[in-house]
Amino acid sequence: MTVADSSPEFLLDRPKPAAPDDVTDGVAPGRGRPTAGRVWRWSKRRADLLIVAVYVVTAVWVTGRLWVDPAGRVAPALQSDPSLMQWFLAHAVRVVTHGENPLFTERMNVPDGVNLMANTPMLGLSLPMVPVTMLFGPAVAFVTLVTLMLSGTAAAWYFVLSRHLVSSRAAAAVGGWFCGFCPAMLAHANWHPNIIGQVLVPFIVWRVLVLCRPGARPVRDGLILAALVVYQAFINEEILLFTALACAVFLLAYVLQRRELWAPAWRRLLGGLAVCAVVAGALLAYPLYVQFAGPQNYQGIQVAHFGNDLAAFTSFGTPTLGGNELANQNLAPNPSEENSFFGWPLVLLLVVLTVWLWRDAVVRALAFSALFFALLSLGSVVSYQGREIGPGPWALFVHLPLLHFVVPTRFGMIASTLVGVILAVATDRVLSRRAAGVPGVSRRAWALALAMALVPLIPVALPARARPAVPDFVTSGTWRSYVAEGQTVVPVPVTENGNADGLRWAAATRLDMSVPRGYFLGPSNGQDGDVAAFGAPPSQGAGLLARVAVSGVPADVDDRQRRLFIDDLRYWNAAIVVLPVRHLQAPALRRTVEDLLGPGQRVDDVWVWDVREIATPRRTETIR
Repeated sequence: MTVADSSPEFLLDRPKPAAPDDVTDGVAPGRGRPTAGRVWRWSKRRADLLIVAVYVVTAVWVTGRLWVDPAGRVAPALQSDPSLMQWFLAHAVRVVTHGENPLFTERMNVPDGVNLMANTPMLGLSLPMVPVTMLFGPAVAFVTLVTLMLSGTAAAWYFVLSRHLVSSRAAAAVGGWFCGFCPAMLAHANWHPNIIGQVLVPFIVWRVLVLCRPGARPVRDGLILAALVVYQAFINEEILLFTALACAVFLLAYVLQRRELWAPAWRRLLGGLAVCAVVAGALLAYPLYVQFAGPQNYQGIQVAHFGNDLAAFTSFGTPTLGGNELANQNLAPNPSEENSFFGWPLVLLLVVLTVWLWRDAVVRALAFSALFFALLSLGSVVSYQGREIGPGPWALFVHLPLLHFVVPTRFGMIASTLVGVILAVATDRVLSRRAAGVPGVSRRAWALALAMALVPLIPVALPARARPAVPDFVTSGTWRSYVAEGQTVVPVPVTENGNADGLRWAAATRLDMSVPRGYFLGPSNGQDGDVAAFGAPPSQGAGLLARVAVSGVPADVDDRQRRLFIDDLRYWNAAIVVLPVRHLQAPALRRTVEDLLGPGQRVDDVWVWDVREIATPRRTETIR
């Protein structure tokens, strides 16, 4: 019998091990101690608890530098993303305490607002975190969420692998560890808890495969799948789309090898998916309407060039033991998108595994799927060491419905998860000696090979640096005496990509403070249906202050710039303009704002310009 013949049908009939790999305490029954059977079950539970504890400790180690001072430390790059995530956490509090619209907000980008459903507000994560956010603040809630999502994703994959794919808990532990702490997950951990929040993904995959097996109940199983799909949609829709694509590609690759399985399975599968589509579609109909047709919607993201460099696959991720930040600088679009950094030892091991287990239909399907998504992650243009070498396969798919919203480099995350499953399957084959028809591998040899591939990928603590504290003027509530309901506070520099501290100010007030502009995805020209851009349309006043914040050189202000800035303040319905005294470029920014508005007033630890008189909206047409 070949391995392909003995492969578990649709990966759900977990094989029994040839010899138990769980360890009992060796106590014989009948001596006042638990029976062997009871000891066996308790040993498995202890193994589960120990493995999950290792995942939790690893996640705490990875986020340790942020835990030192959650409010005062942040990743060295892309500091706007954590600020936005903290704003989302504060928004969830406001949804619960004030009943505000969870899908749209008028407290950022005043007066136009932000379509939150089109900005992954991670309501599936932020709402359960409301008690933590209310008790300890959004900064602590952010670090807590990152820690839970890293360890939770690893534990979820361990559970599904150990119960439904492999017979060895050790094999499942290897697969779960890689799925939770692979370089792609670590790369996003400092910035995107909604992307690393993949706790439901293995369960979605499991329930899809359940629909293929004999005895499946399309209605019941379709309802369970629908519940998981709806919840994942409120965590991150992109990851949900990736999960659907991965299931489709894997099932196609598997069934093409074992066509005899399709005939008895297709009715159950399509029936369950139909139930899921109807129920999930009904529950998500209004949120999706808001996202795609509501105010401030956009159509597509211009990131087709955001692909992986070929050299990335054999390089080690920056937040790993073997990583080199300088060597990786040109191999990913930015530090948060190191989605395919496997390192050459793991790539070599994967090639060897594919050859060794080639007769296994499961491994062939997994390997093909991983390669397919790795190729898509190259983007529309393939590059090597930063040099373009030709068109990429993503160009064939980028214009398909929904796919024009996808960042192609993130297909590497699908490949990473599939690699974790391959490692689990291969480890199980070695430990249970089920690799029939292929050369045997000793456990010591496999342990050595696995160590050589994975030790360089051991996570290191994520980098962090100090960031400015939220001003006392904000945290003490002094700002409230200047600002009426409907009016805004204008931070200097104005809140946008690269200058998103204003979002942390607002989050610290539980969004009682509203801010103009912001860091978000919205229509590039402010017209519904435009291609997406990061932030509000260009503003003369905001752009002027942003340039001063970068250069440290005061701007030469003329009368036209003064009029344009005042028009901006009127459009934003501003009450006060606020510059922190401790801002790195405070002298240059203060001089520029004084040239625009006149002298400011020192209040607590900020300079304040009261603009309520000059920024009162008028009926005259403003210059935009």
